[in-house]
Amino acid sequence: MTDRRTQIAAALEAARERITQACIAAGRVDDVTLVVVTKTFPAGDIAILADLGVQHVAENRAQEGQAKAEALADRALTWHFIGQLQRNKAASVAAWADVIESVDRPALLAPLARGVRDGADALDVLIQVSLDEPPDRGGVAPADLLELAAQAATTPHLNLAGLMAIAPYPGDPDEAFARLADLQATLTARFPDATVLSAGMSGDLETAIAHGATQVRVGGAILGNRPVVQ
Repeated sequence: MTDRRTQIAAALEAARERITQACIAAGRVDDVTLVVVTKTFPAGDIAILADLGVQHVAENRAQEGQAKAEALADRALTWHFIGQLQRNKAASVAAWADVIESVDRPALLAPLARGVRDGADALDVLIQVSLDEPPDRGGVAPADLLELAAQAATTPHLNLAGLMAIAPYPGDPDEAFARLADLQATLTARFPDATVLSAGMSGDLETAIAHGATQVRVGGAILGNRPVVQ
């Protein structure tokens, strides 16, 4: 039986090669950040990823993410929060996460700022914009993007880093990510430092990279089927 480390290493290498080839196809330098989505997987898998050179991992549940971050505090990992965030949990998430990718309403900003851990640099936040019509998986409506971005950019202890989005399913990811690229251009015209574009997952990362994604979030293609959560 293939051991877990060997299994993860092979899948990680394949995912990295997909990213490299997508960058080549898009005529881009291979500068895309791989964020491995580790939600529901054990801390042991994340330790293996860290040993294999992974620097960015993502969780979507406040308590689960906190427990893993604490268990792996000795590893040089950047922790991303990618789930829909409840206002009453925002401060506690900000205490362990390094990047919040799912800011989609003004009510999250103040509690996130309050929760930034003592001595930490400003917390990086991405505005999650909805590509669904109507929005049904979180995300600010495109028409309200700049207003929310302006509020995030002026909130103490927060750093507006860019955008995050999920392609609609079912739907055409090429069309969705083309719209997202236009929204990113609109954002950076006003906020030039908000250059992160988090888009693309296991099934559509090539399309996202073709449209300018600087960061992809890959889970199943690296770690396999998710464990059943009771």
